[in-house]
Order: sequence, then C-alpha cells, then structure tokens
Amino acid sequence: MKIPKEIKEIIDKLEKKNFQAFLVGGCVRDMMQDKKPKDWDIATNANPEEISKIFPKSFSNNDFGTVTLPNGIEITPFRTEEKYTDKRHPDKVEWAKTIEQDLSRRDFTVNAIAFNKDLIDPYNGSDDLEKKIIKAVGKAEDRFSEDALRMMRAVRFAAVLDFKIEDKTKKAIKKNASWLQAISKERIRDELIKIIMSERASEGIELLRELGLLKYIIPELEESYGVKQNKHHIYGCYEHAILSLKYAAKKDFNLYVRLASLFHDIGKPRSKRGQGANATFYGHEVIGAKMTSQIMNRLRFSKKDIEKVVKLVRFHLFYYNVDEVTESSVRRLVRKVGPESVEELLAVRMADRIGSGCPKAEPYKLRHLKYIIEKVSKDPISVKMLKINGKRVMDILKIKPGPKIGLVLDILLGYVLADPKKNNRSFLEKEVKKLGKLSGKELDSLADKSKKERDKIVFKEDKMTKDKYWVT
Repeated sequence: MKIPKEIKEIIDKLEKKNFQAFLVGGCVRDMMQDKKPKDWDIATNANPEEISKIFPKSFSNNDFGTVTLPNGIEITPFRTEEKYTDKRHPDKVEWAKTIEQDLSRRDFTVNAIAFNKDLIDPYNGSDDLEKKIIKAVGKAEDRFSEDALRMMRAVRFAAVLDFKIEDKTKKAIKKNASWLQAISKERIRDELIKIIMSERASEGIELLRELGLLKYIIPELEESYGVKQNKHHIYGCYEHAILSLKYAAKKDFNLYVRLASLFHDIGKPRSKRGQGANATFYGHEVIGAKMTSQIMNRLRFSKKDIEKVVKLVRFHLFYYNVDEVTESSVRRLVRKVGPESVEELLAVRMADRIGSGCPKAEPYKLRHLKYIIEKVSKDPISVKMLKINGKRVMDILKIKPGPKIGLVLDILLGYVLADPKKNNRSFLEKEVKKLGKLSGKELDSLADKSKKERDKIVFKEDKMTKDKYWVT
C-alpha cells in the first residue's frame, strides 16, 4: 500500500521516539480497495502530551486525546472505552497499551484494521472487505450500545461502499433501533446527508426503513409507505419518492435537489381524499412544504438549506403547457422560486417524472420551458442598457419631453449594439449633440435603421436559445 511521504514522516517521527504508530480506520480500508483516502488517521501508544512534544505546532481539543497537526492529520492514542450510559459517549476513556486493544473498540471489522509495515487485522476485516460485508466488531449489540449512531453508520457504509450488512449486525440494529433517539439531531443529520449524497442514496433510505431506523429520523416519510396513488401513477407514494431520489443521485444532483426529490410528495398521505383510481391529493405541495420545513428544522439544517428545499417542494407542481403558459407566468415562477434555484426546480421535476415511471426525464415541453426561462431571465435589449438616459438628453439639447428624445436614444442604442465599447458616457454625450442638429426626418430614418438592427440581434439570440434546447 502506497503511503504519502508526509504521512510516512509523521510515523517515522513517532517511531524515532520509540513509540508505535499505525494507520487506522477508513484510510486503511480505502487503500485496501485501491481508493485514494480522503483522511489519514494515525493511532499510537504515545499519550497526548507526548504527541504534542513531538509535534509542537499541533493542537488538541477533545476528550479522546486526539491531536491534530497543522495539515489536518489526526493522531490518537491507543484507547479503551468503558460503558456508554447515554448511548453516545463513553463514561470513561483510558489509554490502551496495544493496537489490538484499540481496534477492539471500533465499530465494524472493515474499520478495525491497522497498518504499518504489516496489516494488523484481529477481526478479519480484510475478508469482510473482500466479501463486501459490514459486520460489527465483536458483539453487535455492545457496539451499538456504545454509540447508537453506529446503526446509521452501518447503513451509510453499506450505501457508500455498496456492501451488505451481515445478518447478526442487521438483527441487532432492528432490535435496538429505538436507541437512535438518544443521539443528537445534528449527528443524525450529518449521517443522513452522507447517505443521501451517496451514489446508492435510494438503497440507503430503503435500508433505513427496512431496519426500523427511518421512523426515528423521518417518520413523515415512513407514513407514505404502502400509500397508493391513483390512475395517473404506477407507484405508491413511498416507492415514487425513492425512485425520484434514485434518479437525482444517478444524475449527481446537489443536496437540495436530492432532498426535494425525496420530499416533494411527502404531503400526499395527509392530503389524500378518496381511494383507488380516482383518489386526489389536492394541495399536497403546500402541505409537503410545511412538513419539509418541520423535518429539516427538527434535524437542525441551516435556515438557508431549509428555505431552498422548501421552495423546491412548494413549487415542484408548476403547470406548463407550451401553447397555454405565458411569458409573464414564467416570470412569476422565476420570481417565486428565485433565479438561482430555477435549474434545481427543473431537476426536481425531472426526478419526479422519472420516479413516476416515465421513460424520458426531459420531454419537449420541459425543454421548451427551459428556453422560455432563459429568454425571460435575460435583460431585454433596450435603451435602458445605455450609460445615458432621457433626462440627460433633454439637458444636453435643452428641450422638453417629446418623441425626439426616444428617437435619439434608439439611434444611440444602434451604435452601442454595433460596437459595445461605445457605451460610455463621454461618447454618447458627444453623439447626442450631433444628433440634436439633425432634422426630424433624418432622425426617423436613423432610428428606423437602428430598430431593424436590434430586431435582427433579438431574432438571432432567440434562435440560438431555441437551438440550445432543441425547440421550435
């Protein structure tokens, strides 16, 4: 396994002071899978004070003795932990003497492997890596009792690594899922984000449900399980949400789009009226937006994140038919959602469409909507673009309001469209003085020529935008 030079140097410094030092956890797992580690963690039999002496620019600010170097690499003393009364924190932490003792407290076998010149693998984690299995170290129930969040971590590793959870570990999670209630919402949120941002996000959410964890994280989503829709839908509410998320993950959409894809129909069970093929869900987007806000507030998401996702859920049901919707209604939609969120809203709509069983995510009318959105979002070509206004024209020519001012501005716009560099106040004021000496007929002729040039540019830009989205 290839270890970067800077990591080797850290290990060498510890060993020169007669301490043991090993790479541990995720970085070893990643290297064994031929992946580039995101983080490097080192375990040693040196205590925090001894580590700090060897690395004087380091700092330590936690109860586990972890010392962080300026480059972000963490060095932690071998340690053992006793009894977790609150299912979150050890009642007592003690420094261990051997790497084997340290590995015995870790969560899963694939994370309980250490490496220096040789592998230290007391729980056969390398075998489980090869078999693609997530298995608790020792007795699974003991590991989850120590930190109940490990149950979510099992799901996260299964989703991220595309592994299966070993049967005994699964049974322990199902039996003790309620322990998750002891964990802070912030820690649950962070694990949930990692699951949702994985390539197999939908499988991760389904595994949370299957293991009985989802009802302690997003009970509102659990509500939709088994709720059928109507004649317009081939999937039930829960399955549709999962398939929408699956598409969002496949397209590598951002967190906002993935959350909105999962939550966009979360209000349907509470808005359902009637049964069978003719059931209705009127107002589910409004109810769903409120529920999304409650879910994300409960999980301690930031205000910005909540506002973003709530808007996407609230307006995901926007109506659009090529021959019926006006440019002004599209402008209103853009204003409500925010120009910066329009692409995300369209992404949610695509995920919704695929999650409904449609073969194409982007039919003609959705491409046409993208064209209209881009069209109405552009600043129109008008005299407002000029670095001079009607009042200034009147001041220069010493005239009162009248049609002459509009003609002068139209002519100036023609100059600027032909050469954007001319859009500076000094040039424009000089041209105003020249134009002021022309007759009304001459101004009309120049203004008409300018308008024709502007129409050509507008037509050309519109054609380019249409071609971009393959619309006519």
